[in-house]
Amino acid sequence: MPLCNYNMGKNKLQKFRELEQLEHVFQVPSEQLRAGQQCEMKGRWREFFGNDNPIVLELGCGKGEYTVELGKRFPDKNYIGIDIKGARLWTGAKESFNCGMKNVAFVRTNIEMLPYFFDKDEVSEIWLTFPDPQMKKKTKRLTSTGFLNCYTGIVKPGGLLHLKSDSNFMYTYTKAVVAENQLKVVDLCDDIYAQRLDDAILSIKTYYEQQWLARGITIKYICFELDPKDEWKEPEVEIELDPYRSYGRNKRSELNLTD
Repeated sequence: MPLCNYNMGKNKLQKFRELEQLEHVFQVPSEQLRAGQQCEMKGRWREFFGNDNPIVLELGCGKGEYTVELGKRFPDKNYIGIDIKGARLWTGAKESFNCGMKNVAFVRTNIEMLPYFFDKDEVSEIWLTFPDPQMKKKTKRLTSTGFLNCYTGIVKPGGLLHLKSDSNFMYTYTKAVVAENQLKVVDLCDDIYAQRLDDAILSIKTYYEQQWLARGITIKYICFELDPKDEWKEPEVEIELDPYRSYGRNKRSELNLTD
C-alpha cells in the first residue's frame, strides 16, 4: 500500500475511534438497524438536549459546517447533523465538542434509516444543503416523494424542509414536486447572494458552496411545509440537466464555468 494511502487509512481509523468517544455522536450499525434495533435516543432527543427547543436535522451534513454554524447562530434550537461518512462528520463533531456546544449532535447513518433514530413528530425542520441532484436516479433524490414520505414520519405536520443547492436541476425538480403535491411554499429564491445577502441563515457558506460561487454558479433556495399525504405524486416534467455535472469530478474541478 502506498504511504499516502496508508496514512489516509490510519487517519480515518483514528477519527472513527474518536467518534466512539464523543457523547454527542450516535451510531448504530446498519445490520443492527435492519434487524429491528432502534437507536437509544429515538423519542428521547429532548431529554438528551435537556430542553424542549425545536429539533432541526441537516441531512447529508458532510463535515457538519452548516450544522455547527446554525447551532452557534441560533442557540434556541437543537441541531443534529446526519451523514454516513464518519471521517467527514468527525470535523463538525470535534468542533462542536471543542466549542462546548450543548445544542448540537451528530448521527452516523444512512438517511433511509431516519425512522430508527427519530420518533413521530419529534423533528421540526430539515435542511438539505447541496445534495447530489441524482439526475439519473429519481428515487435517490432527497426531495423525491419517497424521501418526503419518510420525512413526514418524523417531522411534525407543517414542519419545514429547506433546500439550498447549486443545482438548477435539483431546484427545478423540487419546485415541481412541491407543486404536484400542493405543499405550501414558505420561501423561494433563485440567487440568494443577489437577493438575500444579509440573511443570517442563508449567508452561511460551506466549503463546497464557496467553490460553486467561485465558478459563477448561483445558489438557489426553497423552503416548504411538510405534510403527510395518503398518496404522493411524482411530477411528470422534463428538466434540463446541469451541464457541469456531465463531467467527472476531476474535470469539473478544472473547468472554468464562467466562460
